[in-house]
Amino acid sequence: MLCQQVWILSCSANWEFSESYTVFYKGSHFVTHAGVQWHVIIAQPPRLKSSSPPPSSWDHSRDVGLFIELLEARVMVDVGKWPIFTLLSPQEIASIRKACVFGTSANEALYVTDDDEVFVFGLNYSNCLGTGDNQSTLVPKKLEGLCGKKIKSLSYGSGPHVLLSTEDGVVYAWGHNGYSQLGNGTTNQGVAPIQVCTNLLIKKVVEVACGSHHSMALAADGEVFAWGYNNCGQVGSGSTANQPTPRKVTNCLHFKRVVGIACGQTSSMAVLDNGEVYGWGYNGNGQLGLGNNGNQLTPVRVAALHSVCVNQIVCGYAHTLALTDEGLLYAWGANTYGQLGTGNKNNLLNPAHIMVEKERVVEIAACHSAHTSAAKTQGGHVYMWGQCRGQSVILPHLTHLSCTDDVFACFATPAVSWRLLSVEHEDFLTVAESLKKEFDSPENADLKFRIDGKYIHVHKAVLKIRCEHFRSMFQSYWNEDMKEVIEIDQFSYSVYRAFLQYLYTDTVDLPPEDAIGLLDLATSYCENRLKKLCQHIIKRGITVENAFSLFSAAVRYDAEDLEEFCFKFCINHLTEVTQTAAFWQMDGPLLKEFIAKASKCGAFKN
Repeated sequence: MLCQQVWILSCSANWEFSESYTVFYKGSHFVTHAGVQWHVIIAQPPRLKSSSPPPSSWDHSRDVGLFIELLEARVMVDVGKWPIFTLLSPQEIASIRKACVFGTSANEALYVTDDDEVFVFGLNYSNCLGTGDNQSTLVPKKLEGLCGKKIKSLSYGSGPHVLLSTEDGVVYAWGHNGYSQLGNGTTNQGVAPIQVCTNLLIKKVVEVACGSHHSMALAADGEVFAWGYNNCGQVGSGSTANQPTPRKVTNCLHFKRVVGIACGQTSSMAVLDNGEVYGWGYNGNGQLGLGNNGNQLTPVRVAALHSVCVNQIVCGYAHTLALTDEGLLYAWGANTYGQLGTGNKNNLLNPAHIMVEKERVVEIAACHSAHTSAAKTQGGHVYMWGQCRGQSVILPHLTHLSCTDDVFACFATPAVSWRLLSVEHEDFLTVAESLKKEFDSPENADLKFRIDGKYIHVHKAVLKIRCEHFRSMFQSYWNEDMKEVIEIDQFSYSVYRAFLQYLYTDTVDLPPEDAIGLLDLATSYCENRLKKLCQHIIKRGITVENAFSLFSAAVRYDAEDLEEFCFKFCINHLTEVTQTAAFWQMDGPLLKEFIAKASKCGAFKN
């Protein structure tokens, strides 16, 4: 089978492609995705037993479309954008495959590792970590009872209480239970995950949702069950009595197949397989979209959406968003913070079409604990509006973020997850990770440096892009005269290796003593950022014994900030510094300059 090759060239550099065989050029396209422009060059490998090029009239849209799908699939959620995850080590972060940040102040988190182990950490308010006690923890604790269960859906309330379903359709709950939102028939706190059994044992639950203090579960057969707090009818039972165990939501949903559920603080929404939308519970802000603000004790169809087919629905604190199969976005309900995106702060009792002039919307996001809204378009652009870091954004604002999850990590109050985060991807390295891996790898390298008899393998293209020194060097050679091995004798192996590795990783890993040599190189090659990194490393490693040597190096390499730092250190430890060998071995002019400067500072006064 013949496969098409897609070459991706960065917009900041021209990469040259050369192979011993011939490929037929098909077309060149610029694709913008998630705020990044890609130059896609499409080529057709030579056909067996044929040497004629393909027709110039080929349609390349499918090629570009497939490429966009590839980009879409490789957008990765970065859990590190949630402040609470900064408590974890890089190794722990790397092991995460699913995660959720929750709690009144986003102070609790749960994550699942690639080994399907489940960990929690944080404040543990109302026993919401499920660890069996009420102790907070900065160190992740394993929830043995959930390990290996393969969590599929997870939601949380304001208590908070936590509700999840597994791939086997089993439901577990724990945490706050003052209104029986755990579904176990009591109001006792749930200190550890316990299976929700009543009416659900014979059901395979595929999705769960939580309001402030009520819970919902969607079964694979399209039936919906609800329980917990019911002061506004959010359980859909026809009364306002709290529901202690899961109860099937019937009335208008009887014999209908629900495919999606969502909860506001005290309201509930459902989407049917035919695209109809139903709502029930609190409606004081019009969040049910019924054209009035009266509460509903049983499900009522959102009639204003009769002409469209909805396939996704999400709820904020008191507003609702719906996305149709044509990529149209509708909003209604509370609008105090501009969360409807209509350009004003007026509540809406009926759905209103928003983002009319924007491209097709493919995903919407909201969370019952926040007044923030977000959407992602077909081109990968992410918009946000509503309460964003304390500001009221009344129209969808184009961000530079790559996914709607990032909106809630960076701008929502509190910074909670609007869904169970998934970072499950096939083995895939980012550009930065790929470059790091390729450093000093002989397999793909096209250039070697020899220092002190040792080799370092690199790539000319990377060096040209990253360093002006190499850009000038390589341009001075004709391609046929370009050496495969370059000898370096003015710097040590450890220093030059650290420099080349910096070009691949943006980091420096050297002891302070060797960083002096790297500072010399950075000065010679006019690498100002590297120069600052070296100075930072040297500052962290300054001691009485090496302070004057470092001061001398700073003067020699014109590192003014480092020079001042070392000078002050020497003054603060003057007696000890003047007794070191480095002080007395210093050349006369520099020593005289140091003494004169120290004298002006009053260092020699009694």
